[in-house]
Amino acid sequence: MTKKEKILLAAQEQFGEHGYTATTLKMVADHAGVASGLVSHYYGNKDNLFLEAGGDLIDQMLGVLTDKAKEGRNGLEALAIFVQAYFDFTESHRATFPTLLRSSPFSDEYPHLDRTHIAAKFKRLIDRIEEYISQGIEDGSIQNVPLPQTCYLVYGHIVGAVRTEFLTPFKIDNLFKEACQFVTRSLART
Repeated sequence: MTKKEKILLAAQEQFGEHGYTATTLKMVADHAGVASGLVSHYYGNKDNLFLEAGGDLIDQMLGVLTDKAKEGRNGLEALAIFVQAYFDFTESHRATFPTLLRSSPFSDEYPHLDRTHIAAKFKRLIDRIEEYISQGIEDGSIQNVPLPQTCYLVYGHIVGAVRTEFLTPFKIDNLFKEACQFVTRSLART
C-alpha cells in the first residue's frame, strides 16, 4: 500500500470514528504513520480529504454491489442481491463506512461542504436501483411503480437502516435482513 493509500484509509477510519469536525489532518497523518505534510501534499485540505475518503468508499462499494447483482435472474432478484450486498459491504467495512454516512449529500454533519461531486457518486447507486426496478417491471418480477420516487424510497430505506445500525443506540436484531425483505415484499408483483 502506498503512502497516499495509507492516508486515504486512515482518513476513512478517522472520519468514520470521529466525524468531520473532530478529525484533524494530524490525526489522519498519525494514524497513517506518515508526516503531517504528506496529507496536505496529496489531498490539499480537510474538505478535499473528507470527500475523497467518501468517494473512494462509494467507488469500492458500487463495484462490489454491481458485480453481485449480476447473479440475479430478474430485476427483483438483482435488486434484492444489490440491497443485501449494500448491507454486507457496510458490515465488512464497519470501521470506515461511517465516513460515507457523514459525507453523503443527505448528511448535515458539515452543511457548508460542497457535496456536488460526491452527490454524483451517490446518484450512481440510485441509478443502479433504477436499472433493477426497470428491469423488474419489464420482466414482470416487479409491479408497475413510479420509477424516480420508488428508487429514492428504496435508497432512503437502506440508508435509514444503515444509519439506525451505525449511528443510533438502537440494537435491532436482523434489521438488515428485514430491510432487504421489506424492499422485495413491497415491490414484488403478486
